[in-house]
Amino acid sequence: MNSLITPADRIFVAGHRGMAGSAICRALERAGFHQLLTASRSELDLLDGPAVEAWFAKHQPTVVVLAAAKVGGIQANSSSPADFLLENLKIQTQVIETAWRSGVRRLLFLGSSCIYPKFAEQPIREEALLTGALEPTNEWYAIAKIAGIKLCEALRLQHGFDAISLMPTNLYGPGDNYHPTNSHVLPALIRRFHEAAEANAPSVTCWGTGSPLREFLHVDDLGEACVFALEHWSPALGELTYLNVGTGKDLSIRELAEAVATATGYQGAIHWDSSKPDGTPKKQLDVTRLAALGWRARISLAEGLASTVALFREEHAQLLVRL
Repeated sequence: MNSLITPADRIFVAGHRGMAGSAICRALERAGFHQLLTASRSELDLLDGPAVEAWFAKHQPTVVVLAAAKVGGIQANSSSPADFLLENLKIQTQVIETAWRSGVRRLLFLGSSCIYPKFAEQPIREEALLTGALEPTNEWYAIAKIAGIKLCEALRLQHGFDAISLMPTNLYGPGDNYHPTNSHVLPALIRRFHEAAEANAPSVTCWGTGSPLREFLHVDDLGEACVFALEHWSPALGELTYLNVGTGKDLSIRELAEAVATATGYQGAIHWDSSKPDGTPKKQLDVTRLAALGWRARISLAEGLASTVALFREEHAQLLVRL
């Protein structure tokens, strides 16, 4: 199968220092794509339209991966809704439009599974987009991501711009955020069980009943999926221009906590505080479309947890963990 990108391409990865962006850079390097263009926030403010245009004119990328975004947890989304909407809309619009006007050949936009309705049928198919109300706790971020997907689709329809989008499920792995209150469930559990193991604590208490079902994808698998899509996927006219990326498997939060306990070597009791909310009962992506193209996730949860915990401990000891 011929690749739609070549080692001669100058590939701009926007957001290369983030968890997803850094994984995409690693995957591109592994696949033999070494002409990577990157810019830190101090070097290029993606909120500054003229600066983005000047940067593109100077560096002339031929392929763009847009992994940059303003992200945060429930508290951040709730307290700063305008920031999440405005900043993400600005970043997306300026990078995508400038890429198109600059003659970029291919663009990959990275979305999020939060674009789908809160009560979408499970597992969630791509067609569920815009069929129901969003999860209120992150709707501002989700609305911005939906706008990015639709901008890519509109430019493809009206101008033939080769823009595609991927929607990853919950990510974990190198570069994750382990903040005690602002992190997502898996890194939060890793930190909690690591600290309990270090302190030889008799028990750990987790929120809820442990019954909700969630899906987790190692970020290096996402990186590989992005490279695969850039190389091999070009939807025909009338086909969907965005695809889900996940493992196709979910597990309960209770099972996840037990797996994290095993990975961290914690041997105490696990208690569940059922007075705390469970959240959505199930959230799993339908990944049959990407599988039909020939890509599947390779890193098992057990393997991914073991390597992630080892890296967390190494970086924690060197005070490098994002806390």
